[in-house]
Amino acid sequence: MNTRIERIRREEREYHEQCFENYKLYQKGSWLHKPVAAVMNHAELLDAARPLTVLDLGCGVGRNSIPLAEIVQPAGGKVICVDLLDTALDKLEEYGEKYEVDDALVTVKQDISDFTITPGTYDYIIACSSLEHVRSEAALHKVLQAMVEGTRPDGINCVVMHTNIEEYDIPSGERRETFFEVIKTRDYVLNLLSRMYDGWERLHLHEEPLELEITRGDDPVLLKADSVTIAVRKHRLA
Repeated sequence: MNTRIERIRREEREYHEQCFENYKLYQKGSWLHKPVAAVMNHAELLDAARPLTVLDLGCGVGRNSIPLAEIVQPAGGKVICVDLLDTALDKLEEYGEKYEVDDALVTVKQDISDFTITPGTYDYIIACSSLEHVRSEAALHKVLQAMVEGTRPDGINCVVMHTNIEEYDIPSGERRETFFEVIKTRDYVLNLLSRMYDGWERLHLHEEPLELEITRGDDPVLLKADSVTIAVRKHRLA
């Protein structure tokens, strides 16, 4: 792994571990306070009467995994939860027990750049603010292609990806180094998603500016980006 990626991963690990320790799941005051609306809205389109298999790439502490597990658990479904951070997965398992969905959760510690998505396996794949943390542009293409191939007919993918990402020192207002592995323009990401999901039914497309106060070490930082959310459904076999 090159020096830049190692430095970014170190900074991101410190930020997320601090966030996971300071804020409980669904506690107001952070981005953990509720699941992503698009993820939950499109989960309602799934046939939860049968055992569904869901994949959450970059699951964190379960912001989306926990409520998805509540949906699929009654029929014996599973949510496969992939994350690189031990802290995140440990917290996810704790929350799984707290919300009584631990038997519907399968945790996997791995970089999503390397996780093998078996073709034709998943009814629902989500990647929320995680694809910008894959190792490289080539890895981004690889993961998206694997998501396409890993989705069953009539299955759904929901992607939330930040574009045009910039970081600013809050006290001074000065631009600083941006600690994200893949930084792409909005147009690049929209064109890439359009190509990857060519032939799929578009269920949802939304773009909005994002400003989020975070910390890098002890420094308060303003994260600015244009957030892109897309949900698409794979057509059934003829």
